[in-house]
Amino acid sequence: MLKVKQFVFNPFGVNTFVISDSDTSEAIVIDPGMTSAHEQKLFDDYMAANNLRITQIVNTHLHLDHCFGDNYVRNKYGVTVAAHADDAPLGASLQRQAAQFGMMWPDDAPVSIDVPLSDGDKITLGAYSFTVLHVPGHSPGGIALYCPEGKLAIVGDSIFHGAIGRTDLPGGDHATLIASLKNKILTMPDDTNLLPGHDQFTTVAQEKAHNPFIR
Repeated sequence: MLKVKQFVFNPFGVNTFVISDSDTSEAIVIDPGMTSAHEQKLFDDYMAANNLRITQIVNTHLHLDHCFGDNYVRNKYGVTVAAHADDAPLGASLQRQAAQFGMMWPDDAPVSIDVPLSDGDKITLGAYSFTVLHVPGHSPGGIALYCPEGKLAIVGDSIFHGAIGRTDLPGGDHATLIASLKNKILTMPDDTNLLPGHDQFTTVAQEKAHNPFIR
């Protein structure tokens, strides 16, 4: 059985997801966003209480709020970071990203991509498979992870309930994002649950009917 645990971490309110297969106790961690010892403990306690074994960190993109906890999880659990190669420059510029928001990056280490992902790649979790969909526009290397068996897609900051990702950050492009959504996200079955990088979940049907940016 596929299980989804949602944490809301850091001042940006990022949704960090732990997706696990209850039959194998394998888990992938998507967009680790913890910034404090308290948030790290919440994460660690959940992993221990459920006896989960992390097989992969996956980033939907490498804006700072979605990868504050990458190096913590990588180092503590001995796993690799997977993300689209086009976002590698963002992972290398986290100190500059933090400065733009008047913040300090917590350490001197950038977030490097150990496993470069491309459109169409598969990420296996027990009996389940997630297809990597390249959805640029919010960032050059933005991705979504689509699991047909689970009727869900983790969509990062590409689309939200009634909104879309901002495109005014470096590497963003509005027309590219709209094309990505129409070609990759809204072509999924209507009952697909969309799990965004911030705020509440939604569905393909809901966004096709009511999202003012893509109607």
